[in-house]
Amino acid sequence: MTDEVIKHSVHTLVFRSLKRSHDMFLSNQSMLPPIDEKAEKILRSVKARDSYGQVMSAVQKAQAIKQQEIMSRPETPHDTEIAESAALGSDGAMLPYSAPANPTPTAIVPAPRKAPTMPRPKWHAPWKLFRVISGHLGWVRCVTVEPGNEWFATGAADRVIKIWDLATGKLKVSLTGHVSTVRGLEVSSRHPYLFSCGEDRQVKCWDLEYNKVIRHYHGHLSAVYSLALHPTIDVLVSAGRDATARVWDLRTKANVHTLSGHTDTVASLACQSAEPQIITGSHDSTIRLWDLAAGKSMCTLTNHKKSVRSIVIHPTLYTFASASPDNIKQWKCPEGKFIQNLSGHNAIVNCMAVNPEGVLVSGGDNGTMYFWDWRTGYNFQRLQSAVQPGSMDSEAGVFAMTFDRSGARLLTAEADKTIKIYREDDAASEDTHPVNWRPDILKRRKF
Repeated sequence: MTDEVIKHSVHTLVFRSLKRSHDMFLSNQSMLPPIDEKAEKILRSVKARDSYGQVMSAVQKAQAIKQQEIMSRPETPHDTEIAESAALGSDGAMLPYSAPANPTPTAIVPAPRKAPTMPRPKWHAPWKLFRVISGHLGWVRCVTVEPGNEWFATGAADRVIKIWDLATGKLKVSLTGHVSTVRGLEVSSRHPYLFSCGEDRQVKCWDLEYNKVIRHYHGHLSAVYSLALHPTIDVLVSAGRDATARVWDLRTKANVHTLSGHTDTVASLACQSAEPQIITGSHDSTIRLWDLAAGKSMCTLTNHKKSVRSIVIHPTLYTFASASPDNIKQWKCPEGKFIQNLSGHNAIVNCMAVNPEGVLVSGGDNGTMYFWDWRTGYNFQRLQSAVQPGSMDSEAGVFAMTFDRSGARLLTAEADKTIKIYREDDAASEDTHPVNWRPDILKRRKF
């Protein structure tokens, strides 16, 4: 027996077993159970009541009225046929019914369904490249603009933080202190402090009057990828590869909360003054909304199917957006109610930025930049970042972006070691760049 099993493959043995089963049950294949007429009748009546229960009483009343009219009239051969047909249908079966000219008050008339209206997107001027700034010796990973809108800071893989004049693009100062890639930067609006984090697990506070590090915030167990300052409270939030977000007191350096719950790298976070005060996005494909006072998760959003690498909060509306390779999604605070998908940016979306005019920009790992109208989700422009001469095609990624405080200039940090500044095309108008608005196509996609 053992020799026979060895001779034949498993594939042959499986098919032999299938054939035996087929031969065994082949004789019973056409022997279906007889139809039960009573059960069929009950099934039809249940279906009729379920589908037409709201109008069955109206039909029966109309039939009764018609039968009374027939009984009150002098009998003719034609009326006898009608009475017989009415009697045949008196067991509750549905009969074809044509509504009278003047409908009875009991008849239910369904209201006409209103066609969904899609708002026309607001016209936005197209954006164009204005300036390219070189100076870093590695991938530029983060960028931030100071509250006075006079200068901006960038951090890169060359471990240096550089501060640039926003108007001229000239280098003002270089800050050295990190021993690995600088991944996050934030400038305080209430203190002369610059905060930085990096892959060396360090979170530093720089005094910009002396250009020196005055505080370190120790506690992260791995690389720190993102920073955010609370707009009204003196706390700093940092998140990274140890799957946690940590809340720090600015002055005492105390670790106020450790927000744990994600199961993979926390790639992005955002702070706002209203509830929920902290929003985090992770490589575990989830978004969490956190209560800062309790240090606990209020809600977990699981709509994304891939890593969430960027989260941005609208400056005036009580909404935020999250970016993933599958979709950019918009959400409503405070409960994280889903608003809409922004589909089309088929790349790893590393970063996003939004200005008060409602222009949302998403930057991809392949150098693509998509410009969206925040309210309607209409994609009004697509750009491909120009790689610096001498760079490889793979160095076209956009790693970080932000608008300046006025919302008129867009700064991007890119893989070709440059910072690019974009601004709106002043010569453009609605005539030269019309809105290509096709609601019929969008309606077919959405509904």
